[in-house]
Amino acid sequence: MLDRPYRNAPVSNLFYQGKREDLAFERPDGKSPDRRHHVRFWEVLKAGEEGRPVWLGAVTLDRGVGISHYTGQVTHHIAPDIDAERGRLTADLKTTKVVEAIYEVSGIGPTLNGRNGEGDSYYTDGEIQISRLVSGCNVKTNTTVELENPPFVIIKNFAWETIAGILQSGEPAKSPQ
Repeated sequence: MLDRPYRNAPVSNLFYQGKREDLAFERPDGKSPDRRHHVRFWEVLKAGEEGRPVWLGAVTLDRGVGISHYTGQVTHHIAPDIDAERGRLTADLKTTKVVEAIYEVSGIGPTLNGRNGEGDSYYTDGEIQISRLVSGCNVKTNTTVELENPPFVIIKNFAWETIAGILQSGEPAKSPQ
């Protein structure tokens, strides 16, 4: 109502395999509390192959307040392009110099018309982007290694960017690099 950010707004719980997130953060997007970026993390392994914890994250952009499509309760609705939020989180981590390496692994594959728990539609290429963080608190890196995708994945990513571009605005994506 006051058209200003709500910096301490509550973050609703999300569950992965029956477990509530271990960490949740939000960042305002503009003046209105209707718009905010959310990221939630679950510790899925105490120690991975490198002996360090492995975290799973989920990111969304709340694009506005409305009524849940399923429950009729007041809720935030998410922006449909969840890959854009994944890219924003990866870029933010890289900018803060806490990422040693970034790479992609196959996930569930493309989803053109998914629905979240509130009934909001979303689309995704369904891939998993890995950000390997530096080890230790207050440690920074000057170089982030971005591992190349195989040619087939580059072609698949271009095709998906074209589809996402059409979904967003009717305009195709730029050609692959």
